[in-house]
Amino acid sequence: MPESGDDSPTPVTADDVAHAVRLAVAALRAVPAAGWDSKAGSLEWDRWETVEHLSDDLFAYAAQLGPSKPALDDDLPVLVERRRPGGPANTIHVNRTAGPAGLLQVLEATGALLVAMVRTTPVDVRGYHGFGVSDPEGFAAMGVVETLVHIHDIAEGLGLTWDPPADLCARVLARLFPDAPTTTQPWPTLLWATGRSELPGYQRRTSWRWYGEPRS
Repeated sequence: MPESGDDSPTPVTADDVAHAVRLAVAALRAVPAAGWDSKAGSLEWDRWETVEHLSDDLFAYAAQLGPSKPALDDDLPVLVERRRPGGPANTIHVNRTAGPAGLLQVLEATGALLVAMVRTTPVDVRGYHGFGVSDPEGFAAMGVVETLVHIHDIAEGLGLTWDPPADLCARVLARLFPDAPTTTQPWPTLLWATGRSELPGYQRRTSWRWYGEPRS
């Protein structure tokens, strides 16, 4: 999925994270009040928990880059806990009395943290992730993938339209999924790469991962 004249993909940037989060918040404003406690797509979490998990991912990716010497062998030692058996293990939990508006504020805030860290962290800094020690661009791409696919999970079953920009999907595929097909449309390919759908000529994945290591 090349985007430049020399057939090289353009990098994933802080602006891409900001764009993905803005699109996500706009889409989530259409979730009906009664829909937040229902299961999100094929996940075992409800829609509220899924946004908490997404917010937690964005926070974690930002925090992993924060120390003067980021760890390369483990996650930042913040406390994570589940609020119920089978729920997501998060550091970020949102006060339910704040309602959906408060939930979306937290999503915006954690997205802004990742945007700021990607924008200000030197490109040679590395931080730990279980799918490969990564750089600021890699953490930006992870944040975009988490945002795009989890909004898909939330929208599923509600009749909401969620069709992210093809160029954004293409950039994160090029950065994190080097094994993904390059002749198919980017958004369906990203859903296939993250185990959420079939792709013509490719069976649905029963397990998946991305590759966060810098390409060079």
